[in-house]
Amino acid sequence: MNRAVFLDRDGVIIRTDVQGGKPYAITSLDALEILDGAEDAIRRLKQAGLATIVVSNQPDVAAGKVTYDVVEAINAELMEKLDIDEIKTCFDTAAPCYKPRPGMLLEAAGKHAIDLSGSYMVGDRWRDIGAGKAAGCFTVFIDCGYAEMLIDAPDATVGSVAEAADLILSLESKRETL
Repeated sequence: MNRAVFLDRDGVIIRTDVQGGKPYAITSLDALEILDGAEDAIRRLKQAGLATIVVSNQPDVAAGKVTYDVVEAINAELMEKLDIDEIKTCFDTAAPCYKPRPGMLLEAAGKHAIDLSGSYMVGDRWRDIGAGKAAGCFTVFIDCGYAEMLIDAPDATVGSVAEAADLILSLESKRETL
């Protein structure tokens, strides 16, 4: 079985707009900005033999704030620039794929033969941690200082995706020595 790092998209690998302590996804390809350290973090995780899969809620499509085509163009750009194996996107807040439900992680696990109990979920919102917990992953919360509460306690808290990669690689090196 393979192991993976599941990564949220907005606020984890790309910049998100924060207004009044609440994060908002970008609404145009022109606004795409890969966060400092994200490219290197993903590359290092891949070099360690971990699959890298982005799992992203995008409810703004149904709300009419952004088009499906813009979301797909952003994802295509990320696939081109970063060493990501797959990007899974959920648009429907009632669907089993919508985080904190674990549908995207479970689907990816089936497709890529991933051992979820040996995998990681990295996110900046309570929904990411909830999905990771529900799937049985080790959860890493990137604390961006948003004005929202965590519902599930993460297994670890860091300040950036680069720090998340450092932590995961440290855990991986300990796993190898066991």
